Amino acid sequence: MKILNASQIREIDAYTIKHEPVASIDLMERAAKKCFEWIRRHMKKHQTVKIFCGMGNNGGDGLVIARMLAGTGWKTIVYKVLHSDRPSEDFAINEKRLNGIRNLHLETLSDQDALPAISADDLVIDAMLGSGLTRPLEGLLAAVVQQINASHATVVAIDFPTGLFCSDNRTNDPQRILRADFTLSFQVPKLAFMFPANEKFLGRWYLIDIGLHPDAIHKVETKYHFLLASDVSSLYRPRKKFAHKGHFGHAYLMAGSYGKAGAAVLAAKAAIRSGAGLLTAQMPNAAYPVLQTAVPEAMCIPDENPHIVSSANSTNGYNAVGVGPGLGTHEQTARALKLLIQNTNVPMVLDADALNILSENLTWCGFLPKASIFTPHPGEFDRLAGKTTDDHDRLEKAIELAHRFQVYVVLKGAHTVIVCPDGRCFFNSTGNPGMATGGSGDVLTGMILGWLAQNYTPLHSCILAVYLHGRAGDLAANSKGYEGMTAGDIIEMIPKAIKTLTRYG
Repeated sequence: MKILNASQIREIDAYTIKHEPVASIDLMERAAKKCFEWIRRHMKKHQTVKIFCGMGNNGGDGLVIARMLAGTGWKTIVYKVLHSDRPSEDFAINEKRLNGIRNLHLETLSDQDALPAISADDLVIDAMLGSGLTRPLEGLLAAVVQQINASHATVVAIDFPTGLFCSDNRTNDPQRILRADFTLSFQVPKLAFMFPANEKFLGRWYLIDIGLHPDAIHKVETKYHFLLASDVSSLYRPRKKFAHKGHFGHAYLMAGSYGKAGAAVLAAKAAIRSGAGLLTAQMPNAAYPVLQTAVPEAMCIPDENPHIVSSANSTNGYNAVGVGPGLGTHEQTARALKLLIQNTNVPMVLDADALNILSENLTWCGFLPKASIFTPHPGEFDRLAGKTTDDHDRLEKAIELAHRFQVYVVLKGAHTVIVCPDGRCFFNSTGNPGMATGGSGDVLTGMILGWLAQNYTPLHSCILAVYLHGRAGDLAANSKGYEGMTAGDIIEMIPKAIKTLTRYG
């Protein structure tokens, strides 16, 4: 699914109006009806609804919602916020349609008026501004937003919280952004939805399909995408009847150090659960019995050093190489990593301590096999790319890093993003807070390695692994809850997560 900006969405609106064809006022009716239906299903009817409407088409959506709610018995108060001299044409039409509606009261709110009282028991619907804002709120709009934020009422934002910028909020004023509990976004997500800093403004967001023309959505160009099950299932290749393990690749994993053998175990298990035909793991000598016992399906190469990986074995004959989980940053290990990079011709997956070593030796990145994959969490990324100031800055630096070294960067988070060498970005839709637990990243590394070994492209391996990692976490959370979930629980759910892809194929 594409992530679009405000101007692109306006173009798609216009295309839909022209080519469906549908009148603008009827498209507004359709969009508002979908929001009304969501509100009626999820909100308590005994609440007083206070709808704050701007003078544009977002306000027009609010007027339609007000008419529908009042028509089904909700006590509804509409505040027409006079931040502009002239309303949009569709706003004016829908304002007239409010005449004679029972249970509905319309008030005008200007700079000279006292701000309305808002109770914590009220339901507030924000329909003041859409997603096209480019500068911080001022005057009446800012005052209304601050009044709503101070009320502790339940707040539903229509399409986009008033005051939030669609993409980059680095120049915005957080004190002048509405804090919604729920955001009902029309048709597609916006880039701002992907960043942790904006969660307090968006609350839980939902996509509302308002029937925008699919041809227009297909034609519009964007480098930002949001991964859904239907997107991922199209990449999955079902196995044929006469397939054997040789068809699904041989993966090589270098991982583990004294006290961190578990990371190697988790990555190895995840690679096998993701379908790698064969796995060979190199680990410190002391970790050999641990891994051989915990993952009997894996072949093992014990390093001559008991506590660290100190040498690099030949990677000839392997389809993919993974390195980093629990590896440590010992000087001998760093030298082994350098040799591994120089002597490997297949894509590598680099995580954890492999990235920490690279951050001290960035010139080595120039010798990486083409289309290798970095899987940093934010701290590891900042060590690689330099200190970042916020989420948007981190994304921009990830795009620069991916282009500079021609690698894929899997930047882990609530919406893990896969950044491609050509600048495309794929944000994940699966996963939950229970996955914020030790070893979860090691599992993801193993999963990417497993798909890469099966001759999926590096991009497709990242997409499949990232989506299924989150999906397995969601399945685990259903039975374990967030607090009780472990990385091992995610691994156990990988097979079930893969099976879900066949539902969408």
